Amino acid sequence: MTGTTQDDYTDVYARRVRGMTTSEIRALFAVASRPEVVSLAGGSPYIAALPLDAVGEMLGSLAAEHGAVSLQYGIGQGTVELRERICEVMALSGIRGASPDDVVVTVGGQQAIDLLARLFLDPGDVVLAEGPSYVGALGVFQAAQAQVHHVPMDYEGLIPAALEEAIAAVARSGRRAKFLYTIPTFQNPAGVTLTEERRERVLEICERAGLLVVEDDPYGMLSFEGDAPLPLRARRRDGVFYVSTFSKTFAPGLRVGWILAPHAVREKLVMMSEANVLCPSAFAQGAVTQYLTTMPWREQIKSYREIYRERRDVLLTALRDLMPAGTSWTNPAGGLFVWATLPEGLDSKAMMPRAIAARVAYVPGTGFYADGTGTSNMRLNFSYASPDRLREGVRRLAGVMEQELAMRAVFGPASAPHHHRRRGAAAADAPGPDLA
Repeated sequence: MTGTTQDDYTDVYARRVRGMTTSEIRALFAVASRPEVVSLAGGSPYIAALPLDAVGEMLGSLAAEHGAVSLQYGIGQGTVELRERICEVMALSGIRGASPDDVVVTVGGQQAIDLLARLFLDPGDVVLAEGPSYVGALGVFQAAQAQVHHVPMDYEGLIPAALEEAIAAVARSGRRAKFLYTIPTFQNPAGVTLTEERRERVLEICERAGLLVVEDDPYGMLSFEGDAPLPLRARRRDGVFYVSTFSKTFAPGLRVGWILAPHAVREKLVMMSEANVLCPSAFAQGAVTQYLTTMPWREQIKSYREIYRERRDVLLTALRDLMPAGTSWTNPAGGLFVWATLPEGLDSKAMMPRAIAARVAYVPGTGFYADGTGTSNMRLNFSYASPDRLREGVRRLAGVMEQELAMRAVFGPASAPHHHRRRGAAAADAPGPDLA
C-alpha cells in the first residue's frame, strides 16, 4: 500500500479487475434518460403496459399477509413454489418434464450467466459466442479472465460451419473452449433467430466436440409471428444450460431469473449462488410467484407481443422511409432489437456525440464485440419509446448520418475516423451477408 492514496488503488486491484471496461450501454444511461433525448439505446420493457394498480395491490398483500416469510432470508436455490411455476413457464416454450429440483433461481439472468462463468471458466479459457453478442455476458466473461472467440452469424443465426472452424481453431492454438454462449431466439443485439435446421446442427457439433452450451433465452416468449422455434434445451438435456428471466415478461426491477441445469451440477450452482448473494430476494420471488399464480400473465405476454410488434413495424417503416442509401438492418420476428449497418465509411462510436447533440441515442456496435469491432453497426431498441417517439428518433438519427456523409463528401475520409467496414446485417426486405 506504500504510496497508495485514497484515490489510487491501481497497484492493489486483483488481476481480473484491471482489464474490465465500462459497458457501452451503462455509459449511455445518464444521457439517454434525459426527457429531451429519444432513446433507442436501452433494452427496457414497456412496464406501463402492466396493470400497475393490480400489481401494486398484489405487492401490498404479499407484505401484509406473507411478510413474515417474504421479508425474511430465503434458501440459495430459490423457493419450491417459484421453481414449480418456472417449470410451468418453460413448458409453454416447449421444455417439458423439467424438474423443479434442477432449477436454480438467480438475481436476474445476469447472475445466472455469472454463476456459470464462475463454475466453468479458469483464466485463459475460451468462450465461443455469436458475433455480435450480449454486452452483459461479454462483461462477465471478461471479469472471469476468459477469452471470447466470436462465431459469425447471418440472417439465419449462428453459422454451423463457422462454429466447427472456431472449435478447430481454438484446439489448434492449444487452448480449450469450455462452452458456447448463444441467444438463439430473437438474438440480442442482432434480432435474428437460429433456424430449426441449424439448431439441430449446432447441437450435434457441440455434442461431438464435448462443448457445453449456455442457452440464454430472455425473449423467446415475445414472438410476433407465431410460436418461436423450440429452445435448444427442449431438444437436448445433457450439456445444455438454459438461462432465462422474468425481466422481459414481467418486471426487470424485481431481478428474478433462473438456470435449468443438468442435475449433476445443480448443487454446485447452488453453492456458487450462496457464496455470491447468500440467497435471492424472498420478496422478489414471492412477487413473481404471486403474479404467476393469481394474475393473467399469459394474456399480459400477448399484450406485450402486440405492443412490440406495432413498435417494431413503426421502427422498420421509419428506417425504410428515412435512412440514407447504403443503410441496412435486420427484421426481427420477436424480441426488442434491430441491428443496423451504416453506409460505408460511417463510424457509430465516433458519431455518437453528434447524435446526442441531436437528442437521439443508440448503442454503438462496438459494445457487442469483445475485440471492439462493430464500428459500422448500431443496436436500436423499439420496446420502450412510443411509436411517435420512435419515428422522431429515426428522423433525428437519419439527419445526423446525412450530415456525416455530407462532411465526408466535401472533406474526404479524413473528416471522420477511417475504419474497415464490417459486413452488415440483412436489409429488412431481403437476406443479407454475414453479420460478422
